[in-house]
Amino acid sequence: MPLSRPTLPALAALALLCAGASLGAAPAYKGAISTDAATGTVLFESNADAISPPASMTKLMTFAVLDDEIRKGTLSLGTRVTVTPEDARVALLKKSTEVWLRQGEVFPVEELIYAMMIQSANDAAYALAHKAGGTVGQFVAKMNAKARELGMMRSTFRTPNGYPTPSHRIADGDLTTPRDYAILCRYLLLHTDILKYTAIKNRVFGAGMRLEPVQMTNHNHLLGKIPGVDGLKTGFTDGAGFCLAATAQRNGRRIIVVMMDSPDWKTRDLNVVELINQAFIRLPVTGAPFAPAGTSQPVAPTQPTRPAAAASAADAGPVIIFSSTLGK
Repeated sequence: MPLSRPTLPALAALALLCAGASLGAAPAYKGAISTDAATGTVLFESNADAISPPASMTKLMTFAVLDDEIRKGTLSLGTRVTVTPEDARVALLKKSTEVWLRQGEVFPVEELIYAMMIQSANDAAYALAHKAGGTVGQFVAKMNAKARELGMMRSTFRTPNGYPTPSHRIADGDLTTPRDYAILCRYLLLHTDILKYTAIKNRVFGAGMRLEPVQMTNHNHLLGKIPGVDGLKTGFTDGAGFCLAATAQRNGRRIIVVMMDSPDWKTRDLNVVELINQAFIRLPVTGAPFAPAGTSQPVAPTQPTRPAAAASAADAGPVIIFSSTLGK
């Protein structure tokens, strides 16, 4: 189902961000879906059951399993993670996003979660999986068990970070669908504090913990540009194309948009913005407000969450500016 031309407010918000993108062409993506986060009702779908690699969106399932382990008490946000030689090798992968973990470094679980969700750090995701699962293979088994628990019947995970497997064959890597990922996104929004991490645009990794902290920048370009957007995760590899699982909340209502395999980030972002705007229009007027599980009142900010400022470069010491693209 083709999308209509992007609305003027959406184009104005992305004018500088997406200069040069083609607005007249039909939307280019393999599959997409938008849903009401409160009820799970589908508001729009186009090839939503197409199976494709999620790339770094995989880290949303990694977060879901980590949250389970924290709730069970087998892990805590303060648990110290010592970087193993295997973890450190992930930081050296070609065309990877990372925070350059080095063997023997020690970080609390939460610091690595920030790196995984903001920087999309493949090495941080791997180190967390290693710590929480005993082995990465055992952790990935928990990811697949969680997918079955949530009803994600067309999803298979083989890594904790979405990085291509050694064969680089798409069939050998992580696979999912827009519909399955909308289910995961809704679960995370209802039952975890995922927005604590995904709403942050910039943060320093390793401040006070290493000699060279890393200045992290969220790969979700819609944060601070589109009203209400506060998550969730981007993804990119050559095999996956440009992917985005996005959420936005306006006037107490929250929607989820998942788009997979766009040809470039500009096209992806423009089409996701249009789906966000359309989704809010399509919400039933008398529909349920969004309220995370365990809350009695819906949370209703009209602007993206504004987290506390991270340590400044002056306070944190030398800062590395990240410039790689894979995993975005």
